[in-house]
Amino acid sequence: MNRTSGQFYYEVNNRALNSRWFCAFVILLLAFATPALAKDVAQAGNSSLSVRATHLLGFAGAHNNTKGTLSIEGDCVEFKRNGRPAEKVNIKSIGDVILGNETKQVGGIPMTLAKSVIPYSGGRMVSLFSHKKWDTLTLEYQDADGGFHGAVFELNKGQADGFRNALLTKRAGVADRAGQRTKQTAEVSSEK
Repeated sequence: MNRTSGQFYYEVNNRALNSRWFCAFVILLLAFATPALAKDVAQAGNSSLSVRATHLLGFAGAHNNTKGTLSIEGDCVEFKRNGRPAEKVNIKSIGDVILGNETKQVGGIPMTLAKSVIPYSGGRMVSLFSHKKWDTLTLEYQDADGGFHGAVFELNKGQADGFRNALLTKRAGVADRAGQRTKQTAEVSSEK
């Protein structure tokens, strides 16, 4: 009888413990999900959209391979860097937006040396997992003098489609090439 009451006590305590963990999980979920939902609602109500991007080339005032924020502010696309004036392009002057995929091998020289040390061609297996995927976003636009220009940005995977769609909602004249993507691969020798 003592053994049965011990099992009953254990089961009751175990259920109470499980319900406490469940309640704690729900509270944490609500605590972390509420700011994210509020951000999405605020972003949907606001006309601006911003993403972290790397300016590869194109803007005269920004150096190549400069990290910053690419955003849609009102009727302009802006690229802002820390402490520098923003480079702006009017959305109406944008003729086309081209998306692409890029793959880079990360790790630089230390990764290359580590791959060469692994016996039995094991470095090839490491190469499969040492690639990072990026989206490229190319803006083709005309300046005030009628000159044709282009700017290329590198965004995290999956962000270029959202930025392009936001541009399409701002200006319906951007050509629709949603199904056409370009794929590029490049090996980077000095990255992290």
